[in-house]
Amino acid sequence: VQLVESGGGLVQPGGSLRLSCAAAGYTFSRYGITWHRQAPGKEREWVAGISTSGGVTTYADSVKGRFTISRDNAKNTVYLQMNSLKAEDTGVYYCYSTITGGRWGQGTQVTVSS
Repeated sequence: VQLVESGGGLVQPGGSLRLSCAAAGYTFSRYGITWHRQAPGKEREWVAGISTSGGVTTYADSVKGRFTISRDNAKNTVYLQMNSLKAEDTGVYYCYSTITGGRWGQGTQVTVSS
């Protein structure tokens, strides 16, 4: 089982990024995926989640209306579209599969700064 995040980078406040989480080694469509982030000196926090079919999505209040989670089961990939980025969105972003025992990706750095 492997999860690989990509798409992070440096962006100015107000900008956008799209993160990807590519999964391999299990039946991707059977499990939900969540995104989390960890800012320097802070604990990891949940950002968004998506159900197996993509029909149900949930968001932390801090990102609601700015971030959109989606998935393409044909590509074994989950996306996190991040718009109107703020400095406080800076951190390492991780995806997590709800497969039995759970599995984390290695993370991708997002830095929002002018």
